[in-house]
Parts: sequence; structure tokens; C-alpha cells
Amino acid sequence: MRTRMLALTSAACGAALLGAAALPASAFGSSSGSASGSAQEPEAEAGAGVVTAARLLAEVRACSRISKGRYRTDSGSAKATVPVCGTRDAVFWKADMDIDCDGRKTRACNRKTDPYFLPETAFQSSRGEPLDSAALPHVVVPGPSKVWDYRKSGLTGGSVVAVVYRDRVRYGVIGDTGPTGIIGEASYAMAKTLGIDPDPSTGGAESGVTYIAFKNSRISPIESRARAQSRGAALAREFVGR
Repeated sequence: MRTRMLALTSAACGAALLGAAALPASAFGSSSGSASGSAQEPEAEAGAGVVTAARLLAEVRACSRISKGRYRTDSGSAKATVPVCGTRDAVFWKADMDIDCDGRKTRACNRKTDPYFLPETAFQSSRGEPLDSAALPHVVVPGPSKVWDYRKSGLTGGSVVAVVYRDRVRYGVIGDTGPTGIIGEASYAMAKTLGIDPDPSTGGAESGVTYIAFKNSRISPIESRARAQSRGAALAREFVGR
């Protein structure tokens, strides 16, 4: 989230003042400091009914654009190249992955590990607290704008998302919003489950990440990795016609 926060640090800080997977559990250890235990919920890697990365990517080869324009992947990008595409059941985009470490302060996500750390997320846990980006796989969507308003596409905080990188598929939720002109960002935990370097300062992926957000799929509580996984797997099967 480094490059995108450079351009919006002042605005984001002002908003913060005003406003107040996956790998096995052993891969996370206790570094997130999560009290909810959500990091203990592993993702299914294989088995009957599991939708592969290749099968999902085949469904999003063609883009029926629903955004009025395109997004940049970083604040310093020369051109806006990423459209938001839509199907009857989902919205998707193909971009990079910057690391979102905002929200609950943990050993992995804090002002020392992330110079642009903010202690808030756009959506909150069932206890009314900021989300734990180190423990919860989630995706960041651009804030509503004339280019695209995620709310008009049947999406909100807690909507289920499938993220595809190389041969991996991981499920999470929409957990935060970002700059209105930039797309391609996910939490520390989501990056880690995909095998992407989750370091908020130097990590991320430059390209090759596909985000598929399922319409009208909000789960509760938003912080339940188990519900995101089970609901995501079911929606993915429906999405590919199984």
C-alpha cells in the first residue's frame, strides 16, 4: 500500500481522526495477536468439488466492463489500465497486489512495520473494532467514485471474494476501501495465504492477481475465515457451473 498511500496520507489521516486462506494455522503462529482465533481456520487445498485456479480464470477471460473508466494500479502509474468487469453473479478485475496492513495493531501490522499504518478499516468486526489485516484475508476495493461504485454492484463489507494467483485460489471478504482511482490491494493475511510476500513496505505482487467478488454474498460475522471459505467455495462452484 506504499505508493497509493503516499498520495493520500493527509486525507487518510484526517479520515482516521474523524472516524474516531490459506496456509495452515501453524504458518501464522501467534504473530498477528488475534484474539478471535480466526487465524486457526485453514483453507482446503484440494479434494472433491474444489474449484481450481485454471477453472476460475477460464470464466473471467473476457471482460464486460462495468466501470466507466479504468484504474491505476499505483499512484505513480503512468496510465489507468485496469477495468472492472461484470457477470450476472460477480464482479472481477485483474491487477497487482499491494499490501493493506491497516486496522488492528499487531506485531505484523503497526507503525514500525508500516510507515503509513492507519488504525482503522472501512468495515469493522462484529465487536465494532477495526479488522485485523494480519489475521483476516480480505480485499480492498476503491472508494465509490464516478468510475465505479462497488455498492451499486451488490457489494459491501463482508462480501465474499475469490483471489487467484498462479495456481492458488483463496477466499476472503471485502474488508476495506482505498483511493478512488487505484485498484489492486489485499490484506497481509491474504497475501500470505497466496504465497505473496506480505511485507507492507516491500512486499506484494507486481501483476498476475485476479479478484472475483461475488454479488450479494455478505457473510456475518465479517471476521469468520471459516464462513468466507465455505461460502466462497460454494459460490465458486456455482460460478463455474458445477
